[in-house]
Amino acid sequence: MTKSKLVVAITGASGVQLGQKFVDYLPPHIEVHVVVSDNALTVESFENKDVTLHNSKNIASSIASGSFAVELTAIIPCSMNTLAKVACGIADNLPTRVASVAIKEQKKLLLAPRELPFSAIALENMHKLASLGVIIAPPVMGYYADVKSLEDMEKFVIGKWYDVLGIEHDLYQRWQ
Repeated sequence: MTKSKLVVAITGASGVQLGQKFVDYLPPHIEVHVVVSDNALTVESFENKDVTLHNSKNIASSIASGSFAVELTAIIPCSMNTLAKVACGIADNLPTRVASVAIKEQKKLLLAPRELPFSAIALENMHKLASLGVIIAPPVMGYYADVKSLEDMEKFVIGKWYDVLGIEHDLYQRWQ
């Protein structure tokens, strides 16, 4: 059985732990490629995991090509700068290039914008991308999930992201 290929790009500085935990909870049957932008935290937390790390400046990386056959791409968190670039088709670094390829190849692309409140410009960019089939999924708390800690809330949010990407999990209690 071939592994599904997933690219996880971590952009910006706020909310980086959600991107890291998104990778931590992934099942082993997924081939994971991680790109960490210059503005995100260091890559130390990924060095002991079964992931392939890519330099965010290397737009000639394997994951930048549609022929590499990445099925799923997630940008968690997605900075407003990255969101704007993706919405305008600017692919000047590896995270924006893999997003551009996902859109071009009509593959699942999830963006988790992390700024609050959203400006009208950011909302317009999100609308534009959503109309192209991009999944816009900011880390929104779900109070109905019977969470008792910040870790429970993070698992709920990550589980919802897994749901829309079609990744099986048991991170939160489903509605009965």
